[in-house]
Amino acid sequence: MRDRRGFQTRAIHGGAVRDGLRAVTFPIYESSTFWYDTVAEGAALGADRGEGWYYTRWGNPTTRLFEERIALLEGGEDALATASGMAAITTAVLSTAPPGTHVVAPRAIYQATSELLRVVAPRLGIEVTFIDGMDVEAYERALRPVTRLLYIETPNNPLLQVGDIAAIVALARGAGAATIVDNTFASPFNQRPLELGADLVVHSATKYLGGHADVTAGVIVGSRERIAEAKRLFRILGPVLDPMAAWLLLRGLKTLGVRVERHNHNAMRLAQFLAGHPQVAVVHYPGLPSHPQHAVAARQMRGFGGMLSFEVRGGLDAGVRCVEALRTCLMAVSLGGVETLVAHPASTTSVGIPQAERERAGITDGLIRVSVGIEDVEDLIADFDQALRAAGAQG
Repeated sequence: MRDRRGFQTRAIHGGAVRDGLRAVTFPIYESSTFWYDTVAEGAALGADRGEGWYYTRWGNPTTRLFEERIALLEGGEDALATASGMAAITTAVLSTAPPGTHVVAPRAIYQATSELLRVVAPRLGIEVTFIDGMDVEAYERALRPVTRLLYIETPNNPLLQVGDIAAIVALARGAGAATIVDNTFASPFNQRPLELGADLVVHSATKYLGGHADVTAGVIVGSRERIAEAKRLFRILGPVLDPMAAWLLLRGLKTLGVRVERHNHNAMRLAQFLAGHPQVAVVHYPGLPSHPQHAVAARQMRGFGGMLSFEVRGGLDAGVRCVEALRTCLMAVSLGGVETLVAHPASTTSVGIPQAERERAGITDGLIRVSVGIEDVEDLIADFDQALRAAGAQG
């Protein structure tokens, strides 16, 4: 898919699927199946040899336009939409690393991805090694003769560590392994791993691609060959994206560039404020020069994203007081929407993980994760200022 137009133009106009009635807003084809004229036509469509539509688990016009558009934005040849981000990650991993092979992944990644690799993969005969950090040397030390996949999440969740995609890709290719990059936190506006040599990109499209906290979806982007391989497994597992959700994603993509520019701006301003606050011990944001991988992020990212985390002085109780004192920002899981969301992992999303294991992954008792929205940044700064003062006053 070669389209030389700018990012925002492609986000609005990209894709080859067209509606016969020439609707400016593409219709929702909320149909599970499509009729054909002859048995020969039906057989060809079912075998992916015909032009047209067959069954929504095979493909749908609304979903297909979203796939074409996100492939253009990521610089891939093809894409496969799924019903959730974890459906995309699971399909991508299992179609890349067959039984009897070995996967290397960082310890600090999205919790459900970690559970997939810790619990499900070994049951299927796939060995997994978890590494501390995301440096190339850690990946290299974990390699085995049967390693077939290096998994990368950058920036990662929730510490915003950054992996050097090009360097990890070079290591993988030398070892005969593939690379999958979770690009959810960055979005294709800020980072395009395929251009750095990655084999597949995955997204929780629920986040920045949708952008309005009203859709659950995922997507895989890569070469035609790798997407075809993923599609074979996808059609068996069946995590089909509903056409209504695909339509909401198309709507979200139309404003992706302008939204992410605002996310980038607000997150940088908030990170700078937090870094100077006496109640804050450390801020994790790749846009700050103090971030350990700032130089890598500046080299491979167009912007530094809307995600940050910081550690409140005073531990667990101070972290709880801080998030509960917020008035504009909302306590909620997920990320990437227009509203600012906060989470205190030690008391909510990671409460079931033993403290020693949490701390090994960098999730301290005072850590707060922030999905910075597109509100007026002065209001966000004022809200965090009063919440931090409240947390400190009772400390």
